[in-house]
Amino acid sequence: MLDTAETFLEALSANGLVFPTGVDGIYGLDGRFETVVQAVDDFITREGQDDGAERVRFPPAMPVRQLERGGYLKSFPHLAGTVHCFDGDERDHRDMLRRIEAGEDWSDRQSASDIALTPAACYPVYPMLAARGALPDGGALIDVLSWCFRHEPSIQPTRLQTFRMREYLRVGAPEPIVDFRHDWLRRGTAMIERLALPYRIEAANDAFFGRVGQFMADNQKSQELKFELQIPINAGEPPTACMSFNHHLEHFGDLWEIRTADGALAHSACIAWGLERMALALFRHHGFDIGQWPAGVRAALWP
Repeated sequence: MLDTAETFLEALSANGLVFPTGVDGIYGLDGRFETVVQAVDDFITREGQDDGAERVRFPPAMPVRQLERGGYLKSFPHLAGTVHCFDGDERDHRDMLRRIEAGEDWSDRQSASDIALTPAACYPVYPMLAARGALPDGGALIDVLSWCFRHEPSIQPTRLQTFRMREYLRVGAPEPIVDFRHDWLRRGTAMIERLALPYRIEAANDAFFGRVGQFMADNQKSQELKFELQIPINAGEPPTACMSFNHHLEHFGDLWEIRTADGALAHSACIAWGLERMALALFRHHGFDIGQWPAGVRAALWP
């Protein structure tokens, strides 16, 4: 029985599935773990392959100006990560090396670049859509995957600082957006049932920053703009959100001036999977030997 987050992490490490680096939330992953992550990603692709989504992929970094305009630094400054780079001369370099040798702080020898780490897979999609002009009739449906970063170090193996997020993002008129999320609530739960994983669906909120953020979180939850599919993974801890079903209303349409074909502000919704969390849920409930997983689970992942 795995009773704590520490023992689950220790079990994962003892079985060679993860490799601790000395920094909480930053781990190497072995080939078996990657095999399961890829299988989950392929499972998601098969479920959505007939929907006609445009497939796009972005790097794990994006322009800081897009993060600013997208409102992330307003709502989640505590989670954001930016890229800093050395910009000195040779004397500055020698001084930096001296400080490293002496175990002193050398961070002031670096300056912020114009690059930030991507916090959610959908964030680069909005400026892409905005640059195209008005949406076509029927709006847009985007399939996106990205490595993401959030600065929330934890000993829980389910709370990584770097992780992969797969999303289907729908942007367009309000009514189809509502239908899209409702449809994926049904489809997403059916997928989890095929994987024989216990779950619950809960109204939830994002981790907004500060006192104003608490008001935003309460409002988001009361309007049921965010649902999470939560799976128990860390024994003795609350279940972990492995899927989310998010309705943004016209928030991103307004920020990026994305409009529908008839000129109205676009609404948006996204369905997101945490790929590492999905893999962890499978290892937690079906064991570390993939060959011994239930036949139905294996058939769903490797048809």
